[in-house]
Amino acid sequence: MNYKIFSVILSLLFSLTSSKSNFLTTRNNHQNKVACVLKPNFDSKIGMIYNTLNCNQFDLPNLRSFSEALKGFYLLKEKGLIQKDILTLIDFSMSSNTKRLWVIDLSTNTILYNSLVAHGRNTGQEFASSFSNADRSFKSSLGFYATGEIYSGKHGMSLRLDGLEKGINNNARARGVVMHAANYVSSSFIKNNKRLGRSQGCPAIPEELLKGIINTIKDKSCLFIYFPSENLKTASELIT
Repeated sequence: MNYKIFSVILSLLFSLTSSKSNFLTTRNNHQNKVACVLKPNFDSKIGMIYNTLNCNQFDLPNLRSFSEALKGFYLLKEKGLIQKDILTLIDFSMSSNTKRLWVIDLSTNTILYNSLVAHGRNTGQEFASSFSNADRSFKSSLGFYATGEIYSGKHGMSLRLDGLEKGINNNARARGVVMHAANYVSSSFIKNNKRLGRSQGCPAIPEELLKGIINTIKDKSCLFIYFPSENLKTASELIT
């Protein structure tokens, strides 16, 4: 091959390769910039919602647990797995002697309920520390749920829950993990026993709040049980 022609071909190939590399670099930089812009904007939106919550004289939830709950809520709503603008947040990083359940109407940014809630008897004493998706573990399961239908069972009026995270809580319905009332979820029980009573894995709530809460959150609303666990964050495929 003529040396001059060979040089021209090499020059053209180098030019094309450089152009492609520059294009990919520019595109990747653009995507990274977009991602950097979107994340702060979304975090700002969460912060705005949090700061404008009408607390109805209740205590606000922790911002970190609220942020994770809200991110999941939007994703589940987009996927059609939940239908209502109602978010129930349970924060198991808190003492069981405190009101660590919130029911929030996101259409009005209003906290409707703030309540005591029990964890499973093998999940911990006053504080929750161990969780399971296994049947007869008598432990609570973390993560995101869609609320189901109301039924009458051994605990009376109860609400079925469908776990949405494989390996974390997807056995909830089969395990019989439901929301129900219990007389051991009360200030008087705490006073007499130094801690709240515990369930067999169900998020049990006070008897006087049962009807109001489960009638509000029934039929495909979002329920999130939070605990600051790196293992959960790694295992969960719901939140990215």
